[in-house]
Amino acid sequence: MDIQAPTAPAKPHEAVDTVVIRFCGDSGDGMQLTGTEFTKAAALHGNDLSTLPDFPAEIRAPAGTLAGVSGFQLSFSSQVVYTPGDAPDVLVAMNPAALRTNLADLLPNGVLIVNLGAFTANNLEKAGYKSNPLEDGSLDQKYRLYKVDISKLTQTALADSGLSTKEIGRCKNFFTLGLMFWMYNRNIVPEVENIKQKFSKLPAIADANVKVFKAGYHYGETAEIFTTSYEVRPATDIPKGKYRNITGNEATALGCVAAVKLSGLRLFLGSYPITPASDILHQLSLYKNFGIVTFQAEDEIAGITAAIGAAFGGSLALTTTSGPGMALKSEAMGLALMTELPLVIIDVQRGGPSTGLPTKTEQSDLLQAYYGRNGECPIPVIAACTPADCFNMAVEAFRLAVKYMTPVILLTDGYLANGAEPWLLPNIADLPKIEVAFRTDPVGFQVYARDAETLARQWVRPGTPGLEHRIGGLEKDFTSGNVSYDPDNHEAMIKIRAAKVAGIAKDIPLQAINGEPTGDLLVLGWGGTYGALTKATDECRARGLKVSSAHLRHLNPFPANLGEILRSFKRVLIPELNDGQLIKIVRAQFLVDAQGLNKIQGKPFKVAEVVASIEAHVGVVKAAEGGRSHVQGEVRA
Repeated sequence: MDIQAPTAPAKPHEAVDTVVIRFCGDSGDGMQLTGTEFTKAAALHGNDLSTLPDFPAEIRAPAGTLAGVSGFQLSFSSQVVYTPGDAPDVLVAMNPAALRTNLADLLPNGVLIVNLGAFTANNLEKAGYKSNPLEDGSLDQKYRLYKVDISKLTQTALADSGLSTKEIGRCKNFFTLGLMFWMYNRNIVPEVENIKQKFSKLPAIADANVKVFKAGYHYGETAEIFTTSYEVRPATDIPKGKYRNITGNEATALGCVAAVKLSGLRLFLGSYPITPASDILHQLSLYKNFGIVTFQAEDEIAGITAAIGAAFGGSLALTTTSGPGMALKSEAMGLALMTELPLVIIDVQRGGPSTGLPTKTEQSDLLQAYYGRNGECPIPVIAACTPADCFNMAVEAFRLAVKYMTPVILLTDGYLANGAEPWLLPNIADLPKIEVAFRTDPVGFQVYARDAETLARQWVRPGTPGLEHRIGGLEKDFTSGNVSYDPDNHEAMIKIRAAKVAGIAKDIPLQAINGEPTGDLLVLGWGGTYGALTKATDECRARGLKVSSAHLRHLNPFPANLGEILRSFKRVLIPELNDGQLIKIVRAQFLVDAQGLNKIQGKPFKVAEVVASIEAHVGVVKAAEGGRSHVQGEVRA
């Protein structure tokens, strides 16, 4: 069958601004691939978008069980998108377990598409259903239910393919993808080419997936149960330029590549695989031609100590990990601080403690990044706020590490790492250079002699004539670098290292505010909560509430004007995906009675959750002033 670009559909066609779709099914149903391919189509169409993959924690949970459900949520819009959406407008459930674990999130009167063929007695029992929800009427009045036997329709489409039953079953996600392409009027031509390219080494599988994809598209076009298709027009409020769709881990890796180009140095990554940070290692291993060496170590300690050796040798040095790995690397981080070598530690946070929730997001490691080492061991801490911002903050981490001769911790999280958004491709010529100067003159050399402005010691490549020196984990003399047990010298070294880190505040941007510089409430956040907090603040401001937001990307040290900002608001709210970590630091450093909004469920904030908390805290302010709050959710002092 020849492929033609879709023409105007015969069925009624409705324009909508924003749609949130969630694909969910067994971990073997290809939901991540389905979501990724639909995301590509949305990006190609010019929509702004944000995604939230949701992986099962077990590598291969028993098929059909609740623990094995995998999901992918996508918000795409003709307007600016901040989050993947609070709740789906459309839920595609490939089996009973997927329906049971995700149905509560579907909006009332939302579109519910289920794979009828998977609702067998065995699968219903595994999911804990006592009766079939597709037959007992429990769904009919709440949702727009479409029962499609995707399994059978896939088998019919591939009856003559020569593939095994198992291979045919694996193609059903492309039937789902084709159906959604019809429903949202996407051009199928690029996707057919994508499928052929993705499965180019398996031509029979490629042909089968293309055939099933077309079958799903034409099923939507011809089946009487579907009466309307929809159009989400391209976004018009985003800057013009060349974009690509990017995940946080991909952006982090490309930021590291950019640091190589901006510094003129080679990069060494010493890493041990750990979810959700492993993709950075995978990505960087593809860029050997840019002067990048990747080393998969036998454990976390070997990964970071190998990187410290690379920094001593004069290379950009990087190690990547997640929470449990950060704990294992803590002693070596102290060594990097004591030797004052430039090292970047990227921590992609996940739910803890211990192995905790390895595939779920959490802002779990801020206190560990601040304090998780023995002795007085201050290390600069920065954090990315969106998937695309991971690129910028990776470059920033290397800039600070090299300029100040210090380890730097970059915090991202599972939400950012696996989520995706359109990324405006930067011009490398427009990015600031990472200035590198190795000491080559032996005259008057002292290992710990410092730059008057940055307090950084000089970087010396081993083997430079006349500049032989020793560094290590024992305390050093203030200038010579010889081992010293003098108590006054020890205190002086502790103070100078702390002053060096504190001095970075002069080299980072002042904190920006979303909204007015004063008001009833400041919403202060950091990391991957940026989208939800910004959207919630904007909604409340549009209703007349005197609320502003500020989002931190530099956490140690803080921007120089943060204290002034905090004191300019009557109340401060700090939402975090933990039990209150930034709030402890802010209260201690600025003596501000900040209030927390804390969620520890392995899930990101919903905009509605933040809006409700904002309303409540503004209500407290109004009540304290003796007025009557005009917002819902009022809290009396």
